Amino acid sequence: MTATERRQGIMNALVLRRHESVACLADEFGVSERTILRDIAELSLRYPIETGTGPYGGVRLAGWFRPGRKVLAPEQIEAVREAARFLEGEKKQVLLSILTQFTAP
Repeated sequence: MTATERRQGIMNALVLRRHESVACLADEFGVSERTILRDIAELSLRYPIETGTGPYGGVRLAGWFRPGRKVLAPEQIEAVREAARFLEGEKKQVLLSILTQFTAP
């Protein structure tokens, strides 16, 4: 398995499970935890991956991220809400409909 294939596998696992420990990923892919950490660092450049330590630590996808579905990031949601304050009527409704269509349920 190449690094690219392994990283795609890690993303698939995170999409399905949303959260996983580095140790479990290392065991699943037959590599060291250090290799998984390097993979996560690389994947974090393209995907909203969060990491943490302690009992609730591990690797997880940001709650708002849904691959295959376009959603706004939290900072984008705030920017749209702020812009809507300066609009009235139909234009304001159109802008707010964007929030409905492109925010996670």
